[in-house]
Amino acid sequence: MNLKNHFELLATYNQWMNSKVYEAAGHLSATDLGKDRGAFFGSILGTLNHIFVADTIWLKRFATHPSCLNSLREVADLQNPTSLDQMLFDDLGLLSEQRIWLDRQIINWIAELSEDDLEFVLSYHDIKGTPAKKRYSSLVLHFFNHQTHHRGQVSTLLSQVGVDIGVTDLLAQIP
Repeated sequence: MNLKNHFELLATYNQWMNSKVYEAAGHLSATDLGKDRGAFFGSILGTLNHIFVADTIWLKRFATHPSCLNSLREVADLQNPTSLDQMLFDDLGLLSEQRIWLDRQIINWIAELSEDDLEFVLSYHDIKGTPAKKRYSSLVLHFFNHQTHHRGQVSTLLSQVGVDIGVTDLLAQIP
């Protein structure tokens, strides 16, 4: 399996897990979703917003890759988040709709990448404005790992309030 195939698997896993997490979170009240539970981004809703914010930031950076201008055009047009803890959505339903849309964008973007595209060195600025240059494939791997990390936090927070999201292993998505 080449690198692109691995990223296609991760994109599918991302979509599958987000669907499970949002479905599970939908069993909670707005009060329970917004309650500060001591997580890094406070609440379940705060953490889900953070994942969306970080995905948006990274996808807008990825959109500057010459061969991604078309596949990520709609994401590039999104407003720039102002902070990593920005609450873009205080309603789970609206956030869920945008998450479904964003996950489709991710799958389409990965599908259009070539192995050569992954060798590209991307120049970008971090959220503090510090310039950086890193291999595109390494940044894409970071992108998917970051999602998994924070979804794990949401899974724990959901478990603490008695909501089980079920199987979360990547293994379940490997053909």
